[in-house]
Amino acid sequence: MASSPENTRRSFIKKAALGGVATIGIPQIITQAFAAEKPKDISFKKDSVLLFQGDSITDAGRNRDTTEFNSGKALGSGYAMLASAELLHAHADKNLKIYNKGISGFKVYQVAGRWDTDALALKPDVLSMLIGVNDFWHTLSSGYKGTLQTYRQDYRALLDRTKQQLPEVQLIIGEPFAVKGIKAVDEKWFPAFDEYRQAARELAHQFNATFIPYQSVYEKAQKQAPGVYWTYDGVHPTLAGAQLMAQAWLKAVKS
Repeated sequence: MASSPENTRRSFIKKAALGGVATIGIPQIITQAFAAEKPKDISFKKDSVLLFQGDSITDAGRNRDTTEFNSGKALGSGYAMLASAELLHAHADKNLKIYNKGISGFKVYQVAGRWDTDALALKPDVLSMLIGVNDFWHTLSSGYKGTLQTYRQDYRALLDRTKQQLPEVQLIIGEPFAVKGIKAVDEKWFPAFDEYRQAARELAHQFNATFIPYQSVYEKAQKQAPGVYWTYDGVHPTLAGAQLMAQAWLKAVKS
């Protein structure tokens, strides 16, 4: 009989209590995940505009009917809201304006279709992107015919367009991630999905963007608790997973 997520969690806790698993804290997890990265300083000045963009992981149930900035409803209930709360708390003197325009289910070409209104019109000083999991996942689940090359070309075109319109924008690119063996994420994902992750990393390098290694973050977090503690289906974060991502995002911007 297959183990349930609850049984997996209990087994993990039991092993940890017996000393069979070395547990570490979240700050150490994040530090380890970034060991191979060189985060760039992201500058938040007076009245800076920060925009989060992406798919459902960024969307996180936000109210799309509101155009307000710094709004809990508009920011959703995920990592973008949690990171924003910390930024607004830490930089109360800077009058930051933070938006979330992620949309559940979106792939790069769909984000690009709304880019004029959902990005360029907001003139962000800092743009944080997390996109790519659907570009692969939907080839397995929804009949999407896009390829790795489609993802790479669409993403590069979107970043080119952005830098042409907003040459001074500071870019942050999050790594698409998937936690193996949890519901939606099975053996069909790998090694193909790893190439999408690598494509995002390469684009971050090409566009001098800060890169957030979310895959490594999630893998190292499983030293502390099993994957089902951090993501309920292998892709979408639990509350704990959202906070994990928020802390990784804050580490990346070094603010």
